[in-house]
Amino acid sequence: MMLRLSLLLTLLSHSANSVLLGWVESPGYPSGYLPHATLNWSRCAPQGHTLSIRLIHLDLEDSQGCENDAVKVFSNGNLISVLCGTREFEELQSTINPSLLSSPGGCLSLSFHSDFSNTKRHTGFRGFYTVQDFDECEDDPENGCTQFCHNFIGGYHCSCQHGYHLGVDKQTCTVHCSGDLSGLNRGDISSPSWPGSYAENANCHYILSVEAHLQLELHFSGVFDVEQSPGGQCIDALRIETSTGTLGPFCGHTPPPSPLLTHSHHVKIRFTSDGFGTNKGFTLHFRTTDKVCPAVVTSHSTATPQKPEYHQGQTVTVTCDLGYVVNTPGSQTLSSQYVTTCQSTGIWTPNYPCEPVDCGFPDIPEDGILQLVVSDNLHTQYKDQIQFNCSSKYYTLEGKDTYTCSASGEWVSVGGETQMPKCTPVCGRPEKEPANTGRILGGRNANLGEIPWHLLIKEPNRGGASLINDRWAVTAAHVVERAEETSLRLYGGLVDGRTTSNRFSDVVVIDSERIIIHPSYNKGMFLDKRTNFDNDIALIRFASRVNFGPNLIPICLPEVNRGLVENEQGTVSGWGMTEGRTNLVTSRMLKYAHIGVYSQNECQNTPYTSTNSRMIFTENMFCAGASGKDSCQKDSGGPFILPMLSTGRAPYYLTGIVSWGSPCEERRFKGYYTKVENYVEWIKETIDKEEKSLKGER
Repeated sequence: MMLRLSLLLTLLSHSANSVLLGWVESPGYPSGYLPHATLNWSRCAPQGHTLSIRLIHLDLEDSQGCENDAVKVFSNGNLISVLCGTREFEELQSTINPSLLSSPGGCLSLSFHSDFSNTKRHTGFRGFYTVQDFDECEDDPENGCTQFCHNFIGGYHCSCQHGYHLGVDKQTCTVHCSGDLSGLNRGDISSPSWPGSYAENANCHYILSVEAHLQLELHFSGVFDVEQSPGGQCIDALRIETSTGTLGPFCGHTPPPSPLLTHSHHVKIRFTSDGFGTNKGFTLHFRTTDKVCPAVVTSHSTATPQKPEYHQGQTVTVTCDLGYVVNTPGSQTLSSQYVTTCQSTGIWTPNYPCEPVDCGFPDIPEDGILQLVVSDNLHTQYKDQIQFNCSSKYYTLEGKDTYTCSASGEWVSVGGETQMPKCTPVCGRPEKEPANTGRILGGRNANLGEIPWHLLIKEPNRGGASLINDRWAVTAAHVVERAEETSLRLYGGLVDGRTTSNRFSDVVVIDSERIIIHPSYNKGMFLDKRTNFDNDIALIRFASRVNFGPNLIPICLPEVNRGLVENEQGTVSGWGMTEGRTNLVTSRMLKYAHIGVYSQNECQNTPYTSTNSRMIFTENMFCAGASGKDSCQKDSGGPFILPMLSTGRAPYYLTGIVSWGSPCEERRFKGYYTKVENYVEWIKETIDKEEKSLKGER
């Protein structure tokens, strides 16, 4: 009696806490719910079960989109139904309730809310929830059983027909079709159920292993019938794994070549099938023969002399294909050939792989101007391509942009060049140009960016220089002949000569590293006593590369032997002497003037010095000027350019360097300039020699 009472109490306790069935209803049901009423309810089904709600009554305030009063049902957090208004029992049963179902092992949740008022009182809703077993065999097409499915409460299990067994996944039916045939010198292997249709979901593997000096030979006979797709892809497949790789997959109606020499004494034969089809399969006979070496020693190569197979002691020369080289361990030299000998084990010795030639990453400057176009599939082996570009709009690519890795291990362009391209500065193209003319002696001020190649020198002698690339400038020799090589300072990116301190962010301060005066310039004479300014030209190398911008770009060097035409108009600029109120003063602003080239006869008529000696005019000079326009003291080293600025005919060329002339007070308006075209080759050769010397090249 006591045992029965205990069992009854246990069952009642379980029933009270059970979530397998019960009622869910709105607050106050059936008397009606109040304004601002809410209800949140949630239940979950055990594994292998589903949870459902069957509404038997629904009477809520009706509204557009159920905005006022509503009951919402969610499955695993996803909204599956929103209900309001009044629904008849038949409609609930046929339309609403079938959708209020959770997924197997899932959860249902329900929320109810009412707004602040109703025109009449509504009774609410009531529903019955239950948990029921989910029939995986009937309702789940992905139950996984390949043959038989058996449902039970909370789950299912699979079984197989006679001759099959469940695989490790406990769902797939397969057959026992594997074996270790090691030590046998001959025998037969066939697909399962041969000569009948082979079994579905087969995963067969056979191991064949004999003495090391023998090889296994496979002979296929009879019908070969392995399922293949209409497109020729293997659905079921036969594979033969050897020490050198896998042969196959084989399928369709064409058997592997017979006899099939494996060149191996250890072979695995694998056969797999899917869950469909009625194909017959295959049968083969295996036996052993003495090992021979294969015709191909290594991939991407040919063997000479060529034979279908080779026997012990025979020697061949292996030649790598074009674009491949021998990977010889420990060797530093690249070769495309080696000699090898066939061993009794059927192995070539030595056996080195032929690998693609690797050109490596090209040697490009570290300044970041010339850049490789980097992509996800950037490679450097034979036939791979790389591309170059310049990192700044102030440079242009000189040479080809695309190079291919050649068989010789060099990067070669489409045109056959092996030298890498260069990024050369875009010269003589200011982003702004002066709109009006002026003159240095009381002339017009230049605006920032109109003459961006003009550099200012303050010490030891005030003068100018012209930027010709990102590491070099050119000036007059007499401006820098007394300067220390590493103490000269230049200023760029400015027009106001008083803004040279570091607090002006736009000004570029440039320190010198090297000053190279033309070797034929006569140094050491005081300027006021000098009568010969021949070869008045010097180069300045910067301590570091300058960054170009709209206010700092180089001027172009002229063509050699271009020549000058009488009355040809050019532009001269500088921070030198200009007209003050009563006398000449040093200009604060960069000024420019448009002047014309004089004839040779006019230039021969040179002024006298303070010692009453006539100045010497040479073929390395020209003179220019105009009425009321000329360069002046402290303009030395500055540029005279052609064509004349404001014409819009860029690029502009550095035709002359301000060198010497009559004192500005005399108002003769004729200045003498170093003819730069006579020194272009010296400039290029000197820069090239200096750069190579700094890199340690010869």
